[in-house]
Amino acid sequence: MRVVLQRVSEASVMIDRNVKSSIEKGFLILVGIEAEDTQEDIEWLCRKIINMRIFGDEDDKMNLSLKDIDGEALIISQFTLHASTKKGNRPSFIKAAKPEVAIPLYEAFIKEFEKQFEKEVGTGEFGADMKINLLNDGPVTIIIDSKEKV
Repeated sequence: MRVVLQRVSEASVMIDRNVKSSIEKGFLILVGIEAEDTQEDIEWLCRKIINMRIFGDEDDKMNLSLKDIDGEALIISQFTLHASTKKGNRPSFIKAAKPEVAIPLYEAFIKEFEKQFEKEVGTGEFGADMKINLLNDGPVTIIIDSKEKV
């Protein structure tokens, strides 16, 4: 499982010109799922993200977590995070999980994140044509892959 974590001042997701979810200060989390991903990957990533200290403290040092600042989260599925660009100019998405595998894992990720975070999060809609609006704060963007946790 791979995520792109963006520290944002605000973010929202629109589907069919309607805002589905919006957040203020917190994380926009783009989630890419592989068929081999497990509940263990989900739990590890959620814990890692929630405790990631990339918000400024009183000295403007990155020492505070999402929980520390009482921030918000917006979780969006994004299969393109598993694009392979080794051959030619058209990306291959062969490593991305098929919907029958990815949808339950995406829903499990949201559920686990809310459980660990002890707070509801905003979401997109799996497979929908979504428009994401964000104000990246910093900018701070971090990529985390559960296959690289060792």
